[in-house]
Amino acid sequence: MGKRPARRWRDDELREARDPDPDAALLSPEERALREARWRAERKVKLAGEAVRLAAISLPLLVFLPPVGVVVLCVWGSGLARRAWQLLGEPHVRERFLATEVRRRVSASLDEERSALEGRHARSLEELSASIAHEIRTPITAAKSLVQQMEEDPRAAENVEYARVALAELERVERSVSHLLRFAREEETELAPLRLADVVDSALASLSERAARSGIELARELDGPGELTGDPEKLRRVVINLVANAIEALEGAKTPSPRVEVAVGEDLAGSCVWLRVRDNGPGIDAGLRERLFGPFASAKPGGTGLGLAITRKLVEAHGGAIEASSPPGRGAEFLVVLPRARVARRARA
Repeated sequence: MGKRPARRWRDDELREARDPDPDAALLSPEERALREARWRAERKVKLAGEAVRLAAISLPLLVFLPPVGVVVLCVWGSGLARRAWQLLGEPHVRERFLATEVRRRVSASLDEERSALEGRHARSLEELSASIAHEIRTPITAAKSLVQQMEEDPRAAENVEYARVALAELERVERSVSHLLRFAREEETELAPLRLADVVDSALASLSERAARSGIELARELDGPGELTGDPEKLRRVVINLVANAIEALEGAKTPSPRVEVAVGEDLAGSCVWLRVRDNGPGIDAGLRERLFGPFASAKPGGTGLGLAITRKLVEAHGGAIEASSPPGRGAEFLVVLPRARVARRARA
């Protein structure tokens, strides 16, 4: 009778080690792992002791009183075997089944994602191939038709005009191929400390004469120097593409006091630099807005539709993002956000 309370206290101690008090949440992972290991060690020692006692009692009984020994071994041994399984075998089997189920589900999920990605990739290739074929076939067909007319009547007065138009169409093909090669080519991004304000000044200087001829005002607004790490030449190309697009939109519209605003600033946290190019032109057509940054998306006659696609790739090569908005009656606005620090990597440009 004197040993029963001691054993009950021992079981309570092990139960406390297995199910720690609420303050255990304050323990570190190493301390919780140590407590769990201590609990398992205590259980294994206890299990080994019970196995020794079972052997010490059942073996003599099996020799001298076999029926009694078998009963003792079955009754006592079954409980001991159950606890041994729960302690030693069940966790490993559970982990093995869990790992197998996780691998099966993850594999099925990856297969679905791979199939979906391959389907999207195939559709993108089909759309891109169709766009390339259209962009190249149309001017070539026109040039071919004009040359055929010149062949039918070599002395016709219109041949000079036909030749001029045919050359213009072939130049359009050449321009499309050149832009496409630039779109697909991989270029190294040469990172260096720079001021985005200086990049903007350089880009606007190259476009100022064109804007002045068209009567378009170029306004610059600097909320800060825009210091960051980037490729100055590629960022200059970004600014030129966006501002040139705005100038072209205003040249084809009858907008009073046409104006392009270029602004540079930093976010409140100081982790990003932003560039905003805004015009007061006709805005972006709703049907074009969704595929604006895709290849061959253009509303300009004779445009290749690769300028904004190249611009997005240059921005993403710097770890940034670009978005466009076109509020009704308020022109178009492009916003570029760039991280101030960027690790160099090979990027498509």
